Amino acid sequence: MKKNMNTAVKMLALAAALCASSGAMAQAKGDWVVKVGVNKITPKVESGNVSAPALPNTKADVGTDTKPILNIGYYITDNWAAELDLGIPYRHDVYGAGAIEGTGKLGTADVLPPTAFLQYHFFQPNTFIRPYVGVGLTYAYFRRERGSTQLNALLNTGGTGATFSMEAKFAVSAQIGASVRINDHWSIDGGVIKTKLKTTASYSTGQTQSLKLDPVAVNLGVSYKF
Repeated sequence: MKKNMNTAVKMLALAAALCASSGAMAQAKGDWVVKVGVNKITPKVESGNVSAPALPNTKADVGTDTKPILNIGYYITDNWAAELDLGIPYRHDVYGAGAIEGTGKLGTADVLPPTAFLQYHFFQPNTFIRPYVGVGLTYAYFRRERGSTQLNALLNTGGTGATFSMEAKFAVSAQIGASVRINDHWSIDGGVIKTKLKTTASYSTGQTQSLKLDPVAVNLGVSYKF
């Protein structure tokens, strides 16, 4: 029994040694951190109906996209940090749903969603693994919306090409993630972000459509501390 206890104590000591480092250059108050990586956005769509005149139950769905990201963070204290998430515009395909499900792609829309976060990082600055949570404000700016021939066939048969626009919106985002320390400057960082986003699509033919997008973003990258 005593031997087992000694073994358990040694294992706990080893685990503690692996999960902490004595280096003074850990992420702490006053540090800047830059992260580069990739981010996949998956909208969780709840679509309203296209307003009349349109086929009843005419809805829409939105596809996923993956793009590079650039995040810049600053440690206000050893545990609290501010982060700005940037990147290039995401391009999402828009598909028919509801009564027009299976009709194919209706168009594409680019969106640029910069987000400012306030984060809380758990444990001490020199810890090997640091989980964190955050809450932030996202500005979803839609641009370069393009309608397809299928959209025109549905909304403006025989007429000129139908187009649409998406209303830019502010939205609240919640974040959870963790950073794994490689050395005094480099870390691996991954996280998940959920955004509560509603917008309205306006079609050139006069109809409108409400869309609850509520995207989930999953990201993974490497960070460097200055």
